Amino acid sequence: MTVTAFALVRLRNLFAVVMLSGIFSLLAAVLYVVLDAVDVAFTEAAVGAGIATVLMLGTLALTTGVVKEAPRKPLAALLIVSLTGALLIFGTLDMPPYGDPNAPIHHHVAPRYIEKSGSEVGPPNIVTSVLASYRGYDTLGEVTVIFTAAAGILILLGGRRRPGKKRRTAGKTGG
Repeated sequence: MTVTAFALVRLRNLFAVVMLSGIFSLLAAVLYVVLDAVDVAFTEAAVGAGIATVLMLGTLALTTGVVKEAPRKPLAALLIVSLTGALLIFGTLDMPPYGDPNAPIHHHVAPRYIEKSGSEVGPPNIVTSVLASYRGYDTLGEVTVIFTAAAGILILLGGRRRPGKKRRTAGKTGG
């Protein structure tokens, strides 16, 4: 995965970048399978390697396939990244410490999932039980959001005419 990520950063051919990002997602899915998180692996393969790759290829069909060098403003980019990082760190300050046994999550939902998910749902993997059964509607909602975003992007990109192509008009005949 590290080699793939390094190649992604170095390449200028956008088609190759799209293919490598799909390969990166598939490698991540394999890693999730090795870590025994099959549900997360399935989502990564479907969304990361599947839908995202198709959307990027569709975008490449409507744009150019080579990166155009833009004027660099490293100070502005560093400032934006630093500010975003500081805001993210600030947002975590009121969270309980990592591994705190008195955190609210350890007293209500987690014990029920650990104790009863095997008998209520069936799969021995607790994560699969939670995502496939307890949070099934939430997962369906996430997939709906991704689909809606993809459809919106395709509508926005598909509305443009390519140079040199004439638009057909309904009801007119030549002659």
